[in-house]
Amino acid sequence: MASSSHNTFDGSMDDAFDQYFDQAFDQYFDQAFDKFSNAYGDQEKEKKRRKQRAYFERNREEGDLRLWNDYFSDTPTYPPNLFRRRFRMNKHLFMHIVQRLSNEVQFFQPKKDALGRVSLSPLQKCTAAIRILAYGNAADAVDEYLRLGATTTRSCLEHFVDGIISLFGEEYLRRPTPADLQRLLDIGEYRGFPGMVGSIDCMHWEWKNCPTAWKGQYTRGSGKPTIVLEAVASYDLWIWHAFFGPPGTLNDINVLDRSPVFDDIINGQAPQVTYSVNGREYHLAYYLTDGIYPKWATFIQSIPLPQGPKAVLFAQRQEVVRKDVERAFGVLQARFAIVRNPTLLWDKEKISNIIRACIILHNMIVEDERDGYTQYDTSIFVEGETSRSSEVDFSFSINMPTNLGNMLAIQSELRDQRIHERLKTSARTRIRDRQMHQQLKADLVEHIWRKFGRDEDNN
Repeated sequence: MASSSHNTFDGSMDDAFDQYFDQAFDQYFDQAFDKFSNAYGDQEKEKKRRKQRAYFERNREEGDLRLWNDYFSDTPTYPPNLFRRRFRMNKHLFMHIVQRLSNEVQFFQPKKDALGRVSLSPLQKCTAAIRILAYGNAADAVDEYLRLGATTTRSCLEHFVDGIISLFGEEYLRRPTPADLQRLLDIGEYRGFPGMVGSIDCMHWEWKNCPTAWKGQYTRGSGKPTIVLEAVASYDLWIWHAFFGPPGTLNDINVLDRSPVFDDIINGQAPQVTYSVNGREYHLAYYLTDGIYPKWATFIQSIPLPQGPKAVLFAQRQEVVRKDVERAFGVLQARFAIVRNPTLLWDKEKISNIIRACIILHNMIVEDERDGYTQYDTSIFVEGETSRSSEVDFSFSINMPTNLGNMLAIQSELRDQRIHERLKTSARTRIRDRQMHQQLKADLVEHIWRKFGRDEDNN
């Protein structure tokens, strides 16, 4: 009996202890959980408060009406010359761009929200993008005038450059057609360089927000990271070739090794060109370059230390004509300050799209305005006249078999990869022919002396 009562007492003590322990543990757990929940809840509220996007009633309709009255109404506030200065192009060209974008790009099409309120107009969106490209300002610089926030302006810029590339890139970043080549050859002959189709050089665009891991690769002697643009420009400042993306540590020769500038010739997709200099016939057009470029058959440099009047005259004429590409770079940077100022973007693809869109817009402006400033009249080079020494094969078409296939006249052999690679190697050898370069340069020296030497003697 005594033993049984003792066991009962011990069991009741254990139950009481377990109950007390459970209550204390539950109370402590509830307090800790409440404390953690309150702290976590405060953090979430703070995070939501920080992430909450501020909304401002900007009255975008007022901005659209002001823009219309200032530039696009029948009686605009500002005259055409101020429109040309601020939009970098004439009004009819800008309206053509706006019309194409609003018809073919969904982002620029007018919409209505759930309340029936009209969205930003295509004019507002395109004007915001043009102002950022032209002046290189921050994204919120157009907020007070056009009533667009910084985020919306960046979105307009990205869609604008994408639309320009997709709608106009094929036409205004094209390779020269046979008609284009003939015009360039005629102008080159008029200026004393038969067979010359332009000048080539590189420029650097500073990349301010280059990723830290890439800075060593993109930083040149100036101590700032840059991206290289290789371009070919003609007398009217049209940019025919643009290769953008190599890091700034590369010089012009390294960029040339990566460049596709001669791919059309190597692949047999370039029109056949024939011209004569000093009584000799040549079949490869060439570019004027500075002294860093290699001595290839497709490059003609100046003479660093000219000896004699013929060499001096050639150096003067070559250095004058070669400045076409330098002038094109200067005009491109003057028109679009975003290219002149250090780029603030970190995405290299977006930077590439911006430079391509600026070049396309530049070429559109050149096409629209070059008749007003071109100093050369090609009417003297009418087809069939004996004064023309440069000829282009107008039967060439990009839809025709390549020139390599025409030379062989055997279509089946093009299927043989080894023969095709051999032909490409042969084309590269022709392009890099140093002996042809020396012969062409000597003939050009004589040709320029015969053409302009008498004027120098008279002076």
